[in-house]
Amino acid sequence: VQLQASGGGLVQAGDSLRLSCAASGLTFSRYGMGWFRQAPGKEREFVAGIIYSGRSIYYADSVKGRFTISRDNAENTVYLQMNSLKPEDTAVYYCAADLYGGDPHGDYAYWGQGTLVTVSS
Repeated sequence: VQLQASGGGLVQAGDSLRLSCAASGLTFSRYGMGWFRQAPGKEREFVAGIIYSGRSIYYADSVKGRFTISRDNAENTVYLQMNSLKPEDTAVYYCAADLYGGDPHGDYAYWGQGTLVTVSS
């Protein structure tokens, strides 16, 4: 199983970025997908999740109204659209897969390598 995250970069506060996570080696439509992030010196935290069917979506309070998670099961890819970025969004962002899950407390068995998002003020 491979999860390849991409799309990170250096942006200014207020800008937007779209992260992608391409999955291979698993039956993507059976997996809930989540985005997590870890800022320097902080613990990893849940950002957003989407269940395998796409019918339920979860967000951390800190990103509600600014971030949107979506998935394309035909492309085996999950996205995280991030708008109105803030300096406190600076972190390494990871995608993860949870069999038939996707909620904040799911059992995420597979993880991508992470992509760095840096938001300058």
